Amino acid sequence: MKWNLRLTAASKGIWKASDLQRSLAEHGLVISAGKMSGLWSGQPISLKLDDLDVICVVLGCEIGDLLIPQPETVARPGQETVQQTAVGSGTTVVPRRHDGRSLPPV
Repeated sequence: MKWNLRLTAASKGIWKASDLQRSLAEHGLVISAGKMSGLWSGQPISLKLDDLDVICVVLGCEIGDLLIPQPETVARPGQETVQQTAVGSGTTVVPRRHDGRSLPPV
């Protein structure tokens, strides 16, 4: 899945994370500055479904606006895992564990 919060917020006229954070708080979802930064500029590791409901209400959007499926990234039985290249960077994206530790050598 691709997290699309920033573009969805921009399409609704919200250009700053702090503005969205304030609107979410007005609807009962208080998010720390650190977590808001992660939601705004990255891909969240986990997010409560109730929080997604509030985000959708505040932005007036559907869940499909925030989460874009990427079925081509799913490993299928019998296929080799393909490493993706970041668009325009020319560097290979290497999978990493969520806790920051490196993966074992292949």
